[in-house]
Amino acid sequence: MKEKILWILRKAEDYVSGQELCEQLGVSRTAVWKVIGQLKEEGYEIEGVKNRGYRISSIPDVMTAAEIGSRLNTKDMGRCCISYGETDSTNTRAKQLAEEGKPHGTLVCAERQTGGKGRRGRIWSSPPGEAIYMSLLLRPSISPSHTSMLTLVMGLSAAKACNEVLYRKLGENAPKVQVKWPNDLVLEGRKLAGILTELNSEVDYVHYVVTGIGINVNTKGFPEEIAATANSLHIATRETFSRAELTACCMKYFEECYEIFVQTEDMSALKKEYESLLVNIGRQVQVLEPGHAYTGKALGINDKGELLVEREEDGQITAVYAGEVSVRGIYGYV
Repeated sequence: MKEKILWILRKAEDYVSGQELCEQLGVSRTAVWKVIGQLKEEGYEIEGVKNRGYRISSIPDVMTAAEIGSRLNTKDMGRCCISYGETDSTNTRAKQLAEEGKPHGTLVCAERQTGGKGRRGRIWSSPPGEAIYMSLLLRPSISPSHTSMLTLVMGLSAAKACNEVLYRKLGENAPKVQVKWPNDLVLEGRKLAGILTELNSEVDYVHYVVTGIGINVNTKGFPEEIAATANSLHIATRETFSRAELTACCMKYFEECYEIFVQTEDMSALKKEYESLLVNIGRQVQVLEPGHAYTGKALGINDKGELLVEREEDGQITAVYAGEVSVRGIYGYV
């Protein structure tokens, strides 16, 4: 009910009477009053005027299930939303919830992570109240060998969502968020977000996939060791953004891209759009494989989501599979 009240009040241009809320929700005035009181305790400023009703005057930047749910426009993604004030890792929670039977599209988010995970066991810095830490539980009917491409699907979706909210705020002057193959988003040449996809499957059957993403939204500063290579929407623009709004926007684009992806189980239908946001394309890169490294020019991706690199040494075009490979710019992060 909290989610529905927020949705109604946000959409209204003026006050919404208590009676109207009761009729739309099928509950008593006392029930509405109690929820309004709870929302006020959570930081919402809600005006209550006798004979006129309620109106929201200020919305806090919170990552609650109700706030995110009241902004969703999806069929599946995020419709079951579980939020934590603090947890070890949203990916870990999502996997646990998957084992408990939570449905496809379940969204897990947190204000703070104590054990945020990055690729290849790295720790993801997760201070409270600044960034988005979320994981999406998926139960796709696809081959296990194709699930790694969901990282690219999430990257494309999140980049589109970031660019939409940036455009809403700044119009044509908005900076552009791009994807860095295979699992990062970049803004002005520095890392904005990281993605980690984990799989539970048998040889020919996917039990579930969890794809998690951390996005630096209103972060004002970073630890010294990553300050030169990390960025946030706030640092780049000096603006403040609603994390719940961006989360809902990510869910919208992910649902669209996911439905396209599962029809072909590859990146063929998303390849052109992905490459339009690919920061690596046309750049000299260094491919770091276990025990081996080489340089070349990134040409784009193939239908399997592999990065195509023209080797500097012999001009041979190699399809690079994400796996344990890292791709970096010759002169810096990108």
